Amino acid sequence: MATPRSAKKAVRKSGSKSAKCGLIFPVGRVGGMMRRGQYARRIGASGAVYLAAVLEYLTAELLELSVKAAAQSGKKRCRLNPRTVMLAARHDDDIGTLLKNVTLSHSGVVPNISKAMAKKKGGKKGKATPSA
Repeated sequence: MATPRSAKKAVRKSGSKSAKCGLIFPVGRVGGMMRRGQYARRIGASGAVYLAAVLEYLTAELLELSVKAAAQSGKKRCRLNPRTVMLAARHDDDIGTLLKNVTLSHSGVVPNISKAMAKKKGGKKGKATPSA
């Protein structure tokens, strides 16, 4: 018995490359940016998928850490702002080394007291010598 023609043909998925790969980041746009950037003479389709997946993973990690930092701030409302994103990035070892030379706008600096400026306990008590 012969099989019908429709059974021989493979059914193709329709939709975007991101939907086919199960990603949120736009694979087509990342691939276009890679081609326009001229990082190499030839760019394969899987390179854009891989880069979009890596960017999506790093973004998810940074947002997860930022939400935890915002929740630990002790305020009633949990709101993400550049300061909480920067604090979360600096306190994580891996993301901190990745974003070591990055400046985030309106984020301030990490609170840090230098050892030289810290008060010493049990210091000498004496009179100040007059300057000549």
